[in-house]
Amino acid sequence: MLFPYFCSAQQGNEIYLFDMKVQKNKIILSNPQNITQHRGYDNQPFFHPSKPIIYYTSEIDTTNTDIKYYNYKTKETKRFTITKNLREYSPTVMPNGKYISCIIQRENGKQDLGKYLIDNASDSAIELINNLKVGYHTWIDQSNLLLFVLGDSSNDLHLYNSVSKKDTILARKVGRALHKIPQQEAMSFIDKSNDSNWFVKRYDIVAKSITTIIPTLKNSEDLTWLKDGTMLMSDGQKIYLCHPNGNYIWKQLTINDDTSILEKTTRLAVNKQNNKIAVVVSE
Repeated sequence: MLFPYFCSAQQGNEIYLFDMKVQKNKIILSNPQNITQHRGYDNQPFFHPSKPIIYYTSEIDTTNTDIKYYNYKTKETKRFTITKNLREYSPTVMPNGKYISCIIQRENGKQDLGKYLIDNASDSAIELINNLKVGYHTWIDQSNLLLFVLGDSSNDLHLYNSVSKKDTILARKVGRALHKIPQQEAMSFIDKSNDSNWFVKRYDIVAKSITTIIPTLKNSEDLTWLKDGTMLMSDGQKIYLCHPNGNYIWKQLTINDDTSILEKTTRLAVNKQNNKIAVVVSE
């Protein structure tokens, strides 16, 4: 049952939104704003691809988490889902833009990957997957997605087709960060099969092959991609970049503000325009 997995991993978090300026071989972050300001778990930010909106998971009480969203133009926060006795995680705008997919944990321990209409969320989600313990997911296209699936001995990477229901295991012992690599027919994931050395790996969608990109920062598994192929990752204290034209070497970002708020940074998310970044930090 996945419910205890999330509960044991939860702690208080805040989400900060930074302005981001991308220059040649340099990225500058500034103007941090705490967009959650809420005691408890606020995590898993996801930018809408065309609107100034960030979806995220927020703890409502000891039994519920809902999806909220923050509009960074109007500076308004609203609840996307208002459900009882459910925990919803990992809000993701689906490729058709009509739905939000998310993990739904139920009171009886059942767990689904489901979807809600993006313009009309209700208590009734449409079920997508009900036979796997899905921890995290990302869409490749309208039908195919990568899944981080919890198993008895390891957390594994699955390729899943939502139409045919075909399920293929691609790798064992992986991390939670799953991403589409910009301008490539490829996805990235974190290989944690070596306990002391983790790697960012590339899955080629066409060739169906897996290759190594770069070692991660030590004990770090969360990253995000910019549209030019630059990766961003935190070591829990600072944020680093790895540019594709720089032989994949991690370099520290410039931040024009107080960097103390970046202590215990975990997840990162960047908007499609690459002028905003959401950073999750522990309370």
